[in-house]
Amino acid sequence: MTSNEMTYEQLNSLPVWDAMPTITLGEMSAIKLMNRVDTKFVMPERQLVQLLEMAAEEYSVQVIDGVRACGYTTLYYDTADYDMYTRHHNQQLVRQKIRSRRYEESGQCFIEVKNKTNKGRTKKKRIVIPDSAFDCVASHAEAHAFLSERAAYTPEEIAPALVTRFDRITLVNKAHTERLTIDTNLRFRNVRKQTEGEMEGLVIVELKQGGMYFSPMKEILQRLRVKPFKVSKYCLGTVLSQAEVKHNRYKRKIRLIEKMLYNE
Repeated sequence: MTSNEMTYEQLNSLPVWDAMPTITLGEMSAIKLMNRVDTKFVMPERQLVQLLEMAAEEYSVQVIDGVRACGYTTLYYDTADYDMYTRHHNQQLVRQKIRSRRYEESGQCFIEVKNKTNKGRTKKKRIVIPDSAFDCVASHAEAHAFLSERAAYTPEEIAPALVTRFDRITLVNKAHTERLTIDTNLRFRNVRKQTEGEMEGLVIVELKQGGMYFSPMKEILQRLRVKPFKVSKYCLGTVLSQAEVKHNRYKRKIRLIEKMLYNE
């Protein structure tokens, strides 16, 4: 962990948590928004506390066993020629990501198929898998059947590609019409190249809405001069850890992020 980023422990002991209501994982399960519209933003970590302070009156924070900033590990799968990455990089409207995800606090694991439609909506399906199947879903019977039914790729033509590790804060508005995820301390490891990448101080904010509702968070972000910014953690991590893939569009994104982070 670099010295300029808040640690997991620091994130979970911020004074702002005393002013923000909490919501349990069980209560949050009613706000899954598996069919939704996503809007992403990027911001420097130095603005994170201010954002949380501004959100404290309108939002509740998810708490799991007393933890507000929860650890996530995600493993993205792709074809040998990185078809899923390439489709996203080339801005194809209809695309898919396949990933396994572990919630570090609970140890629970899922295999997920995430589809982007030509209407810009995100549709996600997932099932629980054992931790032993986290990086070998093709050999797990239930995961294999799930992928065979839901994925655009056969289980045999995909393999682990990139691991992302981050700490996530999840907020929900009073009306329960939107969720906000705030990802920080992002780290990337390319499974195939055994290389690593990171962008110190980067925070990725994602607003997830079931429809076009008024959002206090959009106003808060506007006041902080944080604008919508399309970015994929999978694509970002792949570009940062592997030089061989097509990356011209994401290299431009990385330069914009660096300018924002480091005031270049």
